[in-house]
Amino acid sequence: MTSDSALSALAALAHPTRLEAFRLLVQHEPEGLSTGELVRASGLTQSTFSTHLAVLARAGLVKSEKRGRQQIQRAEIDTLRELMLFLAKDCCQGRAELCEPLLAELSCC
Repeated sequence: MTSDSALSALAALAHPTRLEAFRLLVQHEPEGLSTGELVRASGLTQSTFSTHLAVLARAGLVKSEKRGRQQIQRAEIDTLRELMLFLAKDCCQGRAELCEPLLAELSCC
């Protein structure tokens, strides 16, 4: 990940609506959520929410796929992983014991 793409992702997440939508999508991986479900969860109008969704998509954080008549939104987990690695790269000047708590918190399942 480049600095520019990291800045784009961070800027996209630096809004309460977009951050909450992205976190909700991460929780619903791998099945994703329909755009309508995201709109209802946000409490915004469709057009206002679509603007936020477009920002997340441009930053590479969300992808859309058509399933029947619905648009399903999914979090781009690879982009999230790249962003987290970009932020933590060269963590703690190579002292692994300092990064262990961070890694333990990020461990799933």
